[in-house]
Amino acid sequence: MNEISELVAKGYNKIAKDYYSHRDLNKFNSELEKFSSLLPKKALVLDVGSGAGIPTAKFLTKKGFNVQGIDLSEKMLSLARENVPDAKFAKMDINEIKFEENTFDGIISVYTLFHIPKKSHLSIFKKLFEILKPGGILLINSGISDSEGISNFFGVPMFWSNYNPQTTLELVKKAGFSIISEGVLERGGEYQYWIYAKKNQISSDLSSR
Repeated sequence: MNEISELVAKGYNKIAKDYYSHRDLNKFNSELEKFSSLLPKKALVLDVGSGAGIPTAKFLTKKGFNVQGIDLSEKMLSLARENVPDAKFAKMDINEIKFEENTFDGIISVYTLFHIPKKSHLSIFKKLFEILKPGGILLINSGISDSEGISNFFGVPMFWSNYNPQTTLELVKKAGFSIISEGVLERGGEYQYWIYAKKNQISSDLSSR
């Protein structure tokens, strides 16, 4: 892991339980419901930045999906395995995702992108595009202001990095995705920018060439 990834992992290892004790675990259920409605039955879903597995992995497994979570924090992963025993979790850096192309029916990454240097966001979107199956669905959120830096978060230093919504939207498009819907939403007293996107099916004309 690079220096930023280590800082983020170290921070969440220290604050994992405190963080979840203060978090509204139901604040984006409507977004999870919409994401679920766009997936096929028994879809294989990658949860990038899965944290302690609640709410995302738990919500999706209850819907009958097969969930693979990845996170930097060993403490978060330990909690996730306890909280969601029906899902799989692995330690992995989003900057170094190692899955085969066309693996997942859906990818979700919420409350995660803003912990990654924004200069890496395009390359990450391109990688997520590669590992999605044709027709696969992506759901991400990010912050709403163009900024980057380190601040105190639950008593530990935490790294934050964001583009503005328009730039994030353009990068997702540049990675190859078509946009289903996007917008700034207020959830739990916080504002984030949300994007639902799709990896289009290869047309029959192209695939027959």
